[in-house]
Amino acid sequence: MKKIITLFLLVCMVKLGYAQPPAGPANAGDTYGEKIDAKGITSLTQVSKDLSKKDSVQTKISGKVVASCPKKGCWMEVELEDKSKMFVKFKDYAFFVPMDIVGKSIVLDGIAFNKTTSVAELQHYAKDAKKSQAEIDAIKEPQKQLRFLADGVLVIK
Repeated sequence: MKKIITLFLLVCMVKLGYAQPPAGPANAGDTYGEKIDAKGITSLTQVSKDLSKKDSVQTKISGKVVASCPKKGCWMEVELEDKSKMFVKFKDYAFFVPMDIVGKSIVLDGIAFNKTTSVAELQHYAKDAKKSQAEIDAIKEPQKQLRFLADGVLVIK
C-alpha cells in the first residue's frame, strides 16, 4: 500500500511540475516567468552587432507577438522593429504565455542567439500553428533564425 501511495504522490508531483498556459487574457502590465520591467531595452541593431561578435547575448528586447503556440502558449513568434521575426521559447520550459497574446506588444528579457533550424523542427512548429499540409510540405530547407530564450515576458500593450 505504501508503494502505491508513494507512486501516486510522485506522479502528482511530476504532473504539477510541468508548466501550463496561464488562465485569462494577456493584459498590459502582466508578466510571465521572471518579473521584468521595460527599462533598458536594447535596439535590434545593437543585438545584431553583439551577435556578430558572440554566439549569444543576454539582453532585453521589445516587439509585437505575431504568432503563438495555439496548444499551450509554449512558443511565440515576435515581430521586431525592422519587421523581421524572432522565434521565442521560454527558459527551462518553466512557463508559458496566454494563447491570446498574439497582437500584444511585449518586452522580453533573456538570451538572443542565431540558430539554423532543421526542416523537421520548422515543420513541427508549422503544424503546431495549424498551417495547411501544403504549407508544411513546402518547408524543404533549414532556416537561419534569430532565436530568443526568455527568462521573463512583460506585456506592455
